[in-house]
Amino acid sequence: MSADPRGAFMDEDASSGGSGDDSSKRLQPGGRRKRSRKAAGDAIVDAMLQIASASKMRAAAIMKNNEEDPFSITKCINVLDDEMQEKSKDDFDLELDEMELIAAAAGYYYYNTLTTQPCPSLSPTRGCGFMTEVLNGPEDLCREMFRMDKHVFQNLCNVLRQKSMLRDTAGVMIEEQLGIFLNIIGHNERNRVIQERFQHSGETISRHFNNVLKAVKSLSREVLQPPPVNTPSEIIVNNRFFPYFQDCIGVIDGMHIPANVPAKDQSRFRNRKGFLSQNVLAACTFDLQFIFIYPGWEGSAADARVLRAVLDDPDQNFPQVPQGKYYLVDMGYSNMEGFIAPYEGVRCHLHEFRGANQLPRNAKELFNHRHSCLRNAIHKSFHVLKTRFPILKLAPQYAFHIQRDIVIAACALHNFIRREEQDKDWLFSSVEGIKVDVMPDILDEQAEIQLVSSIQEQVAFSVRDSIAAAMWEDYINNWDEW
Repeated sequence: MSADPRGAFMDEDASSGGSGDDSSKRLQPGGRRKRSRKAAGDAIVDAMLQIASASKMRAAAIMKNNEEDPFSITKCINVLDDEMQEKSKDDFDLELDEMELIAAAAGYYYYNTLTTQPCPSLSPTRGCGFMTEVLNGPEDLCREMFRMDKHVFQNLCNVLRQKSMLRDTAGVMIEEQLGIFLNIIGHNERNRVIQERFQHSGETISRHFNNVLKAVKSLSREVLQPPPVNTPSEIIVNNRFFPYFQDCIGVIDGMHIPANVPAKDQSRFRNRKGFLSQNVLAACTFDLQFIFIYPGWEGSAADARVLRAVLDDPDQNFPQVPQGKYYLVDMGYSNMEGFIAPYEGVRCHLHEFRGANQLPRNAKELFNHRHSCLRNAIHKSFHVLKTRFPILKLAPQYAFHIQRDIVIAACALHNFIRREEQDKDWLFSSVEGIKVDVMPDILDEQAEIQLVSSIQEQVAFSVRDSIAAAMWEDYINNWDEW
């Protein structure tokens, strides 16, 4: 906006899209005396200059007195009203909406001049503009802007500071750096929007976004941990799952995240549903915490192929499955030692057990139903993750390696919040006690033919059959527990 208040007003007026004729007509309501366009324009400019002067004086007073209240355009309008009272109606023929427009134009310019000045000292609880408003405002505002509660945000800042993953700079403290990052991934905002919100240059926003991304990615090594070998409490407390799944330690599934890739790579990243995506292999516990994340695979790659690549590559650091333990997987994976899939050819999805045919008819259907109920944990995790960080629902305009790292960082933050809040977080609480229904994709659930040794097959099928048999026997004798 031009430094000249007259230019500032004219820019705002031009952007409204109205013509000069429309503007002059609105200055002539009812039976009032008609005035020439030039006279009306001179009156507007004269009044605008007066209010600009008053606004500048008010702005100077704010700086001098160090007042905490932000500059109010309402006060600007009041000053204009006072000025108008000293003039006769013949001198100025302005309606209220015109006065508001003049006051807003002048007030915005001088208030913007204040907020763009460097902040002398931003602290965790007292800073410039947006950060002060969020951290000193209601809890819901912090949840909306930073996607977590205030105390979780402060604890995360403390961890990043103590571990020297981030450092305070002369103009931007760690709290604001993290706020910039969370605003971007929590709302999929563009750089220009964040510039306006935090009053920093585009280069500053990009630099701190990348710094925080690297820091949170480093933190993922601490918050993404292998599952405990003992039976999860979520299984122990439920007679439908215990003792049948007492050796289960987690769930594995694939998650497709929209991707933005060059034209030459689009054929590889176009998945079976027709959109561009990266296939992310994820493993989680029944406490909805991620154990392992492997993003970056082409959307066209089958889930089973991604898992096989991870298991064959020691550098991926997939947590070794303890002897006798296993993960639950869907039909997109082979039933093999350490990974138990549902029975093929019978019902296995939750929506298939509704209505008149909800009761299982044999041991295989009963096993598949309870297998699906347990496996729902990873769908809950995906739901909470994408709800908290909507950037995962769209293809962001970043280089692909940045898109991949954003997935890792989002999962790390997901785990950090879970550990800090447990059931108190509003998003985790929203999925407690419910089933997140995911409609199956038949194409995605067709397992690729893999070279699995006969011994591995025999072990896996034996484990599954023994679980199904024990489960069916108890079901027959206890009809109320299925």
